[in-house]
Amino acid sequence: MAASPSPEAQEVAALLGREPTGRYEVVVRDAAGAPVVIRNEPIMDDGRPMPTRYWLIGAAESRAVSTLEGGGGVRQAEAEIDPALIADAHERYARERDAAVPADWNGPRPSGGVGGTRRGVKCLHAHYAWHLAGGDDPVGRWVAAHLPPR
Repeated sequence: MAASPSPEAQEVAALLGREPTGRYEVVVRDAAGAPVVIRNEPIMDDGRPMPTRYWLIGAAESRAVSTLEGGGGVRQAEAEIDPALIADAHERYARERDAAVPADWNGPRPSGGVGGTRRGVKCLHAHYAWHLAGGDDPVGRWVAAHLPPR
């Protein structure tokens, strides 16, 4: 008989809208203790690479960032942030993620930077998640500055 998922695992699955496909750790919680950001292992349980190291799962935070994205936030962030700073963030994110790949791993590896992006901004959610988890992300800082006060 399989063990029941922990309450935290059930909460993460509910926030994701599905069961996670790899190992993760909750690294940011809200004031009530609910998960806001998870840090994914770089290799999923089935051996596929997971490029998104930090994932924004908090319901309120995800909605707020979706509203910002829907209002043209990706284009605005790219226009306002030095592309060299964004490129540097992608490189540092990739180095951190890649350092977590097991040394003996011979399968496919994740690629790209924040959220799997090689350059520019694709997903404000991924940048904001890394920022909330303590990453030095200029796009994440930009998102934080442009979200409505809570």
